[in-house]
Amino acid sequence: MTNAPVKKVVVLGGGTAGWISAALLKKVLGNAIEVEVVESDDIGTIGVGEATIPPIQHLNNVLGINEAEFLRETKATIKLAIKFENWKKQGHSYYHSFGAAGKGLAFCHFHHLLKRANQLEDDKQLWQYDLNYLCAEAGKFAKINSKDPILDMPYAYHFDAGLYAQFLRKFSVKMGVKRTEGMVEQVKQCSKSGFIHVLKLKSGQEIKGDFFIDCSGFKGLLIQEKLRTGFEDWSHWLQCDRAIAVPSKRLDKTLPYTRSIAHAAGWQWRIPLQHRNGNGLVYSSSHCTEEQAIDTLMGNLDSEAIADPKIIKFQTGRRYKQWNKNVVAVGLSSGFLEPLESTSIHLIQSAVVRLIHLFPHKGIDDSLVDEYNKQSTLEYEQIKDFLILHYHVNQRDDSDFWRDMRSMKIPDSLAHKIEIFKQNGRLFREQNDLFTESSWLQVMLGQGIVPQDYHPLANNLSVEKINEMLMKIREIKQEPIDKLPTHDEFLKMFCRQ
Repeated sequence: MTNAPVKKVVVLGGGTAGWISAALLKKVLGNAIEVEVVESDDIGTIGVGEATIPPIQHLNNVLGINEAEFLRETKATIKLAIKFENWKKQGHSYYHSFGAAGKGLAFCHFHHLLKRANQLEDDKQLWQYDLNYLCAEAGKFAKINSKDPILDMPYAYHFDAGLYAQFLRKFSVKMGVKRTEGMVEQVKQCSKSGFIHVLKLKSGQEIKGDFFIDCSGFKGLLIQEKLRTGFEDWSHWLQCDRAIAVPSKRLDKTLPYTRSIAHAAGWQWRIPLQHRNGNGLVYSSSHCTEEQAIDTLMGNLDSEAIADPKIIKFQTGRRYKQWNKNVVAVGLSSGFLEPLESTSIHLIQSAVVRLIHLFPHKGIDDSLVDEYNKQSTLEYEQIKDFLILHYHVNQRDDSDFWRDMRSMKIPDSLAHKIEIFKQNGRLFREQNDLFTESSWLQVMLGQGIVPQDYHPLANNLSVEKINEMLMKIREIKQEPIDKLPTHDEFLKMFCRQ
């Protein structure tokens, strides 16, 4: 497409997306490129993405961020899991933890052994063998120093997204990223290639670049308003199209997990931070008025609200191309998949990592663009299927919303995965799927899908041997819990470092 080398990258927009992009590019590529962020403090950010998943630790490690400093500066807490309440049916709850239950055999996952045991004695639940779940329920956390993988306890964070962006801004500027304050008035393109080459600010200043990263939010100033890339709408599957967010006072006890509470036309998040709680309601405007949604949220807060509710409108789906010409869309400009499984910040991270792998330092080539878009599309579609699973497989009959979710036609890829699991408990992780077999397993079982059979390898062990194994695993998982500090004790101790 062009043989011009990429020496300067311009990031349009700050916030979490812009400053993750700038920080990673500068840290990894160093002096090979110049990075400039154009942002305006007059433009607000969405800022509700306060929950993350474990790969963010890798991001922070690559950047060389001290974890204690990070926790202090962003008012972060530990996240071991998401607790889903009222999703299967009213009064029922289950966890999607970041851990993996039990310990399987070669070619035979742990849940097959549990299934065989439960055919004889139906009192064994998957989560009883999951250390993340046990610690979440106990409200405890600490890093367990053990080489035994059975004691692995993957974790992520809840944090203030605005403070995180400020933290990364300071970090990036120290590394040499240039920050320019201003609002874009005009975007100039090359008349021959259509590539963007200049952002003209309202001040009259012109910012030139070889490559642009669009972090301008839902607006998509470069990727959509200028390049007319187009958008694939997924609202027929993910029908929630509104969110209301409001902060509230912190609680005396800080839970080490996110709560996701289903309501009549959507679901509510409760995210604990060190200085406050994050709350919000994601809902379908076709099934609920704005007034009803506000009443539902404000009537279900655990603590006093400390600001007015903020209304956010969105459309689920993705750009047809996340890399178009010399622009890559990152964050909300690239698409949106609602915060149900806390994937928004991870999609920012993975987009920038993908760009680094395919960085066009000698010039933009169609093969790089095609591969980037291929990988991006696959990632979005796999996450989309996982989110649809939560909504579609439900036993609620108390509202039109849940009945509509249960009766809708789902993607063939998801229908196939559900059917295989129903028949014999088999789970297969698709290539590069963000969610592991353990994640799919927990949501399928939690939503009420019970396999009819188990893997025949489970029959190679006697019932006595399986029960002995289960008892030993439970003992190993339970053993460290009494010695662990509470979540609040850990934060107080660790943040002093």
